[in-house]
Amino acid sequence: MITRSLIAAGLLVQLVFATAVAFAQEGVMPARDSNRAVDFGEYRIGPEDELQISVWRNEAMSQIVRVRPDGMISLPLLNDVRAAGLTPMQLRGVLINKLAEYMPNPEVSVIVKEMRSFKASVIGEVKKPTRIDIVSPTTVLDAIALAEGFNEFAFRSRIVILRREGKNMKRILFNYNKVISDSGEHPNLVLQPGDIVVVP
Repeated sequence: MITRSLIAAGLLVQLVFATAVAFAQEGVMPARDSNRAVDFGEYRIGPEDELQISVWRNEAMSQIVRVRPDGMISLPLLNDVRAAGLTPMQLRGVLINKLAEYMPNPEVSVIVKEMRSFKASVIGEVKKPTRIDIVSPTTVLDAIALAEGFNEFAFRSRIVILRREGKNMKRILFNYNKVISDSGEHPNLVLQPGDIVVVP
């Protein structure tokens, strides 16, 4: 009985793996993967983020700073340091290297206090076009709710999400009427940083 269960489990794992490979080869991923939330484990600092920089036994160097639009932060002694595009651990390494010129064996920590660089926008035929912070998984329906819903003549079946992929802008069609139906065939997409939801 145990042997049969193990064999069945092994076959199930192989089936799931083969399905995932097939999807990948077709250039399509299952809805669960394609709507995956932002991976904050690999979070990279961006403009407007608020950082807490702590230097052990150095209160003057320990600061709460806001990343400027040019991606830089300003710290005593070090002046301007580029933070945007780095992970907190990478920025920590940069600061340690720079501070090593002024003090022996500096101990530095970098904590992202507020993530403000992950944003999406909702524009067009909504009651309150807005820009929203993405600090947790946020769907298209969430974004529409934050924009206080549709105007009277909005084309709910022709919503478009504009998503930048490298140098290109990808268009993702979103049919509100089908998403809110009971069929479950049309997923409520999770927004990515920089997405623009356009309601015609």
